[in-house]
Amino acid sequence: MASYMDMVTVLMCLFIVLFAMSSVDHKKFDQLKNSLAAGFGVVKGGTMSPVETTTPTPRATVPATTDAQLAAREVNDLAALQAKISAALAASGLSGTVQFGIDSRGLTVRLVGPQTFFGSNSAALTAPAVQILDAIGPVLATTTYNVSVEGHADSRQPGYPFPTNWELAAGRATAVLRHFVENDGMAAERIQSVSFGSARPATSGTTPDDLALNRRVDIVVLSNQPDRVRALIPGIVADKATPAP
Repeated sequence: MASYMDMVTVLMCLFIVLFAMSSVDHKKFDQLKNSLAAGFGVVKGGTMSPVETTTPTPRATVPATTDAQLAAREVNDLAALQAKISAALAASGLSGTVQFGIDSRGLTVRLVGPQTFFGSNSAALTAPAVQILDAIGPVLATTTYNVSVEGHADSRQPGYPFPTNWELAAGRATAVLRHFVENDGMAAERIQSVSFGSARPATSGTTPDDLALNRRVDIVVLSNQPDRVRALIPGIVADKATPAP
């Protein structure tokens, strides 16, 4: 009897524990359910609601630069360089001693006239030529452009020590190059000298003025833009030179 009563008592305790475990606090259960539903974006009725997020600020779009814009920018940069050279020449009292031109190659600074820059049949720089180069050289030395110094001669044959116009034009171009590098701080890796002899005359005339124009040294600041961009430069220069209606 005693053993049976102990067993019944133990069973009663077991069922009480099971009943306690099966009893659910519906209020707390609903709170837990709603909390989990909000976290997973579930609203009443079983439908999904979008999770609230912060809309990212759209990134600013940088427009692509066209070839025409690059060419226009290059013309402006070369024109600004021309203005600096003109100002340097003016500050030394040398205005009007060179000619400028901007084309698909870049900016050309033309030294014209052997009476001013070179003696007859000579590649030695005259005193006025040195003054002009000393005004131009420091300006070019501060740029990142490459420079080509190009010597030209008129159609007449030179005398000793130059066997042909190639040597005469080369000597004059090299004299300008050396002065830029040795006296005006031009980086040697950014400059070259070229001789065209009499093969590329500026004019086909034979007057003394025409011959003087062909005896020249051109300092060409070479554009570093690709060919397709440089091809647009002459048109932009022409548009700038055309007066507005």
